[in-house]
Amino acid sequence: MLIDSHCHLDYFTPEELPAILTRAAAAGVGEMVTIGTRLAQSAGLRDLASAHPNLWCTVGVHPHSAAELPVPEPGEIAALADHPRVIGIGESGLDYFYDKAPRDTQQASFRAHIRAARMAGLPIAIHARDADDDIARILREEHAAGAFDLLLHCFSSTRALAEAAIGLGGYVSFSGILTFPKSTELREIARDMPADRILVETDAPYLAPAPHRGKRNEPAFVARTASVLAETRGLAPEALADLTTANFRRLFRKAA
Repeated sequence: MLIDSHCHLDYFTPEELPAILTRAAAAGVGEMVTIGTRLAQSAGLRDLASAHPNLWCTVGVHPHSAAELPVPEPGEIAALADHPRVIGIGESGLDYFYDKAPRDTQQASFRAHIRAARMAGLPIAIHARDADDDIARILREEHAAGAFDLLLHCFSSTRALAEAAIGLGGYVSFSGILTFPKSTELREIARDMPADRILVETDAPYLAPAPHRGKRNEPAFVARTASVLAETRGLAPEALADLTTANFRRLFRKAA
């Protein structure tokens, strides 16, 4: 069984969702995590996950939305995670490519989410784009104040950031970007990551893997990313599925 560790199912219509879940099951995707990008979504995501036994969710504020409202207190985020179907915090992090929120606000929000993850005892799903040095610095500073679990989602950053995360006990998740022809360096990083620290995801409806690139992504397509990751690491697809599912359970202990 494969698990799509990061997707946005609330971006699909209620009418579309049954077919999407059916196609995921047919592709061997047994569970999915639908991700929070604004705190106002939290109730809806919890309801969606509660309605399907194979769905989980997270709560948090995407860095693109970090300036829309005052930065939440860690306790507010942690309180929203006090629900059986909420297994993580986020996605939070830094995005200096689009810079849709001031960088100091993004950093304050990121720290608030890390502290919420520590309070709740849940992992944080981290969005990192063109901000590797600040991501690594903040992770090290916050880790020095107390350990927390972390996942670099949709990884497309430098080897240095991956190694920094692994050094702090973190995990790295690979998306459809891994399958793109020009992603040679990313595949080399994926090949070299410790076997017990890798996951797979879609980030659906974004970043569909080849040969679906340019189309709307969906959880069923995580099977293609997993196939490329298996080939990259010299594993049978079934072994890769077992490995990434075991890693998911270890990181997202609430979903075990």
